[in-house]
Amino acid sequence: MRGAGGSNGGEFSFLIGIAMMMAGFYLLLNSIVIKASFGFGMRLYGIGGLGVTSGMLMIPFIFGVAFIFYNSKNYIGWLLCAGTLIALIAGVLANARFRLTSMSSFDLLVILVLSFGGLGLFLRSLRSNPL
Repeated sequence: MRGAGGSNGGEFSFLIGIAMMMAGFYLLLNSIVIKASFGFGMRLYGIGGLGVTSGMLMIPFIFGVAFIFYNSKNYIGWLLCAGTLIALIAGVLANARFRLTSMSSFDLLVILVLSFGGLGLFLRSLRSNPL
């Protein structure tokens, strides 16, 4: 009989490992707080002494949209829109602050054991078991 990952056996380790990983990573992600400091007047990038704000990034985006609506096969318009969107997303991610909520050492140990113990069981279930 073929089990988890096409190997012999390991179905029980597979299910327990998946359940532990899901619980551990859920608790870990649930304990992370994200604070974004992003606005249209906020400086995203610095070029020399000039700060580029997210509002300034809308100017090439507007031109790109106009070029696309004028001629949808215009590569410059697509390049302007895509480049501006990538720069905005990178700026938002660069200005986001991640931190863990206050928790006891026991809570952190439970999260780590569930997450990485489950990962170990899951990976072990994918190996061939000679039993």
